[in-house]
Amino acid sequence: MALPALDTPPPAPLRRGRPLRPGDRIALVAPSRPADPELVRASVSYLEGRGYEVQLGEHIFDAHHYLAGSDQDRATDLMAAFADPDVVAVFCARGGYGSGRILPLLDYQLLARNAKILIGFSDTTALLLALYRRIGLVCFTGALADFDLSSPALDPLLESSLWRCLTSCSPLGRLPVESTELQVLCHGRATGPLIPANLALLCSLLGSPYAPDLRGAIILLEDVGEYPYRIDRMLNQLRLAGILAAAGGLVFGPFRDCFTPQEMEHSPTLEQMLVELTDGLDIPIVTGFPHGHLPRRLVLPIGVIASLDTAGPHLSIEAAALAC
Repeated sequence: MALPALDTPPPAPLRRGRPLRPGDRIALVAPSRPADPELVRASVSYLEGRGYEVQLGEHIFDAHHYLAGSDQDRATDLMAAFADPDVVAVFCARGGYGSGRILPLLDYQLLARNAKILIGFSDTTALLLALYRRIGLVCFTGALADFDLSSPALDPLLESSLWRCLTSCSPLGRLPVESTELQVLCHGRATGPLIPANLALLCSLLGSPYAPDLRGAIILLEDVGEYPYRIDRMLNQLRLAGILAAAGGLVFGPFRDCFTPQEMEHSPTLEQMLVELTDGLDIPIVTGFPHGHLPRRLVLPIGVIASLDTAGPHLSIEAAALAC
């Protein structure tokens, strides 16, 4: 039986940054773990090669245990980047852990007055979702500066989707995913805000004022390095909280290093797990979407209207993520 959804306040009106243009300035910050100097140099070279100026956060290389400096230092770097009128986009350098710790330290009114591109992935999911929840900022997920942009063999799908997302103020439309990549678990159609998220980080925000409103949303989930029973537990948490029942549709990316051969003697597959935990839900459910902790992935906006149709199947972005 479907459980009732939590009474979550509605999201703030959407705020959008403007598209990147040659000559614009990009700030690199580290809201989670410290950046690697060598990889940052390679990332800066890549961005400058595309015609952008790059500035580094003051504390991007600091080390406080497993964090890039203190919580206040990491929050200060992010706020400084948003307050700088010459910065058009803010790229998160690394994932790891720590972005959730700075959420109470941010000045959300200042952030709302200075809407701009913010892109991250993995641990920075907490930061991206919080800004969507608190000020309606359309952020982007799927790439990290020194983890991805430093690579001499950057995946073509990741690279093309990254720059299409960050340089266009037109709706992205139907995403470039082959229908053969996707497996349909439950047929249907849905339209709603697209919320791509790391499963563990989404669960870490539940019950806090930084958790996004997921009612009617197309929720796209992925994770890495979690045992199957932990994936089960987190999905069950979403079920018990009424989130799965309230969703418009569910999309799942690859769960890398989760359902490994050594873990599967007594474990269900992801698809078997989902069939059990979504029993009774009449919403479209699809697995195999290329967004997760693998080199080949799509960069995606958070919070814009999308449509999911299992006839195909396909996912389309129906609204602009940036403002011209």
